[in-house]
Amino acid sequence: MNPKSVLTLTGTCLAAFVISLCQAEEPKSDPYLEVPATDQGLPGSGPLRHADWFTSLWKQRRAEWAKQVEKDQGAVVFLGDSITQGGGDVMGGNFKELKVANRGISGDTTRGMLIRLPGDVLQLKPRGVVMLMGTNDLEEKATPETIAGNVALILDELTKANPQLPIVICEIFPSSASKSRPADKIKKANELIYSLARDRKNVTVLDTWSLFADPQGDAKPSEFPDVLHPNELGYAKWASALRPIFSTLGWVETEPDNFKMEDGYVNLTNGKDLSGWGFRDGEGKILESFDGKSLSSDGRYLAQNGKIIVTTPSTRSKLGQLYTTREFPKNFTLKLEFRASPNADSGVFLRKPQLQCRDYPLAGPYKSLTKYKAQDWNEMEVVVKENVARCTCNGEVLEEALQLPATGPIGLEGDRGQMEYRRIRIKESP
Repeated sequence: MNPKSVLTLTGTCLAAFVISLCQAEEPKSDPYLEVPATDQGLPGSGPLRHADWFTSLWKQRRAEWAKQVEKDQGAVVFLGDSITQGGGDVMGGNFKELKVANRGISGDTTRGMLIRLPGDVLQLKPRGVVMLMGTNDLEEKATPETIAGNVALILDELTKANPQLPIVICEIFPSSASKSRPADKIKKANELIYSLARDRKNVTVLDTWSLFADPQGDAKPSEFPDVLHPNELGYAKWASALRPIFSTLGWVETEPDNFKMEDGYVNLTNGKDLSGWGFRDGEGKILESFDGKSLSSDGRYLAQNGKIIVTTPSTRSKLGQLYTTREFPKNFTLKLEFRASPNADSGVFLRKPQLQCRDYPLAGPYKSLTKYKAQDWNEMEVVVKENVARCTCNGEVLEEALQLPATGPIGLEGDRGQMEYRRIRIKESP
């Protein structure tokens, strides 16, 4: 079997990798590419695997990458283990407009990734790095604290090389206690990883735990047939969850929005900056206007390519509210489109009351919607007559008769995760 065929397998068990390795041509010896013979004196802590199948795969993968350093310069690098490796050299072709480099090695641990970071990642001078790691540490009985410690060291090295380097950390995917990866250990490790991003402005943590976990906190066999590796559906969901973050980082979807408004509507955004929006106090008084500015003073709201983006907070949850500087006392129809990262929590303020605008299937409260498109664009429409609002999402009713005050602004809240809003338009009537 051609060794390259091993690199594109998805949802396969470890045994398949072992069988393929037995048939693979052994790469020429190079101490730099080999797993260190001893853990003594190495950076980080915790397990570093030495099984024959793993050391062969480590050498094989790294020998191939050493040949393509020039080709992969400036790529967005995916750093991880078998889940990352299973995405293939171009991560399943899910980001065709983006240059990517897959640096996943099946069975690798966070310490292993730390050790190979200079050669496999840093010398590529990456445009950005996507990290998914830690599941194999748990199988090797490492503590969540050990995982977080190694992740912190990786973040330190990446940021030392480039303080502005965008880094996306994906939470450890759910698995199963039957795989020596119990839910409580994964959740603890994820909480510690999230805390690492608190003071790092270049780091975004993506909630991939909620994206995949069942009610017991385990992987779903429909997406993870061996409750460890995703199948095609699982990889597609991961890619869809990453795309909104990639868009905000300016890696994908960089073309202007050519949407044409319906007759009679007025756009509440100019497509370039936050003009017409600002912060208000609890009494509704305007505290700050962001006319001519693309970023709010707290760094949470960003105007980009026709969108208003509520960026992912550095903590699990952080409330923020942006309002129009205009108020709307007349009857009106408000239309907008929104896209939520997994388990994102936000809201749209209608004069004053809040209409929940979230990743509905995960965050609620409207979990029974059948037309909602996860991590994709959804249209919200609000029709206000005589201070009563009828609210729908993709045509499904959210609120049949939401009571509103006589006047007030339109607002966009941010709490958990990333929210994007676009095509925010309003038509007033007597």
